[in-house]
Amino acid sequence: MTKPLAWIPSPEIIAQSNLKQVMNEVGIPDYPAFWRWSVDQKEAFWLKTIHKLSIPFEKKFSTVLDISEGPENPKWFKDASLNIADACFQQNAQAPAILYQTAGEIRKIGRRELEILINRIANGLKDSGVAIGDYIAIDMPMNPESVAIYLAGIKAGNPVVTIADSFTPNEIAIRLKITKPKLLFTQDYLHRAGKSLPLFEKVLQADPPKAIVLKSCDLPVPMRKEDCCFNDFLSEDQHYKSIAQDPDAYINILFSSGTTGEPKAIPWTHCTPIKAASDAFYHHNIRKQDVVCWPTNLGWMMGPWLVFASLINKASIALYDGSPMDPAFGKFIQDAGVTMLGVVPSIVSQWKNSRCMEAFDWSAIRCFSSTGEVSNPQEMEYLMALGKNKPVIEYCGGTEIGGGYVTGTMIQPNIPGTFSSQALGGEFVLLDEHNKLCKQGEVFLIPPILGLSNSLLNRDHFEVYYKDTPAYQGQLLRRHGDELELLGNGYYKAHGRVDDAMNLGGIKVSSVQIEAVINTLDFIKESAAVAVSPPGGGPSELVIYFTEKENSLGLAEKQKAIKNQIRSELNPLFKVKEALPLEALPRTASGKLMRRNLRSMYEKENKQTQQ
Repeated sequence: MTKPLAWIPSPEIIAQSNLKQVMNEVGIPDYPAFWRWSVDQKEAFWLKTIHKLSIPFEKKFSTVLDISEGPENPKWFKDASLNIADACFQQNAQAPAILYQTAGEIRKIGRRELEILINRIANGLKDSGVAIGDYIAIDMPMNPESVAIYLAGIKAGNPVVTIADSFTPNEIAIRLKITKPKLLFTQDYLHRAGKSLPLFEKVLQADPPKAIVLKSCDLPVPMRKEDCCFNDFLSEDQHYKSIAQDPDAYINILFSSGTTGEPKAIPWTHCTPIKAASDAFYHHNIRKQDVVCWPTNLGWMMGPWLVFASLINKASIALYDGSPMDPAFGKFIQDAGVTMLGVVPSIVSQWKNSRCMEAFDWSAIRCFSSTGEVSNPQEMEYLMALGKNKPVIEYCGGTEIGGGYVTGTMIQPNIPGTFSSQALGGEFVLLDEHNKLCKQGEVFLIPPILGLSNSLLNRDHFEVYYKDTPAYQGQLLRRHGDELELLGNGYYKAHGRVDDAMNLGGIKVSSVQIEAVINTLDFIKESAAVAVSPPGGGPSELVIYFTEKENSLGLAEKQKAIKNQIRSELNPLFKVKEALPLEALPRTASGKLMRRNLRSMYEKENKQTQQ
């Protein structure tokens, strides 16, 4: 396969892009100047954007942005009312909303067909006594029913608590305890690699509220007397008027790990999907009748992002029920005519090693996108070649952003493993340990930015994001935790996290969460979890350091126990590269664990070994 070193957009691609067309409409031909305008003239930019996205408002706003209570407490679309679910159904009734594979065939669900299912679910919620403002939860794979349940909850004014189907019972229980939903939607089994894995049985161990269970096969399901099947829950009433709400009303509760044990419960509002759809429109160039696929789950921000990025832009969502490592996934991408494919870098690494996707024709793809982990340039070159030299839009952001803060465009040269632009409508600075501007340092966002969270369910929002942050030219800064490098060509390169959070397989988790699970083992005195960078670059790898109590176990037995503990109590997707004993863990004079020292030590030793 030919490896492209860079992708250069043709004049035709530039001219036909969403981005260039809007630049022409506002009379700014130069992209850097357009980005600057989007930051300095936020009201004009977002007014133009909601017009391009056709966002419907039940009641018109008095002003686009009000920061009278400070940039950390913005009011977007003040005095308006809307339901963002309505923005997902502006395509004609027969246009495909979802493409999915069933029994080896690709089926299309039209916009009207999906809307009818959503209305039946919304009426089912009302018939079940779920009031406006009550939370509901979803712990399901990404399939047409979970998408419909998600949008039905939003349409009915019920914030949706989304939980990844890979979570252990303990992680499910934590999320239910924080949010206390009235109902939980789930599925009987997950079907992976020819096996049927019990999902509802796992959910039951978390002591959920009344469960609505989607049957996917004929295997028995351990239903309680208060639970019911999904088909029995559905109302026969196919009509439902959306509940118009304040733009700041909650629509979704997602979870993101910080540097303390309990995950942050982050609310998305009716404004957040506008940020997601905007990034898709400008940076990913998603257009009417496109087909967008991103292997993900509603429990991770890219699941809701996929829903809004596709449907608000009048594109179709492509859903594959299975592993993206399976060659059948490659055939699905080919046969569904996917035009934008999103990935996590570790997936590409496995594709490259197995060469399992090389047999398929992915020429319909116009661009890829990559998020969740630091990319390896060689693997991104390989991905570009799979699509016959198509660009990879690197995309870095967060659950509390609703999209990206640094990314790429279809009108700039695309260099594998780098970001060509700060995201439109937002700005950040890089600061060193002395809070000085630098070429490589910690990312600090400059609020207000549409999509940024304004509250947390279980933390003090100001303390988490703003307390003790430095000022920049008199402006309040918001901490984010990523480390970026500004390259000589004006592009950016990611270097992972600077705090004690990490991304493992595209999943954000804190060191403290991992350590708390490991420390319950009998032979562990204390532990430290660090994410290390491979010598050639690419996704972070998990290394555990630990000190021991007196015991009779051998090192191999201890290492196996640590790996099994993380797999069973935290997440089976987290892979431990190494578990290494130490006499003592490094600490500061005040007793703070120095994980950065451990990370640096491991990477230095590993580099020397490679040499």
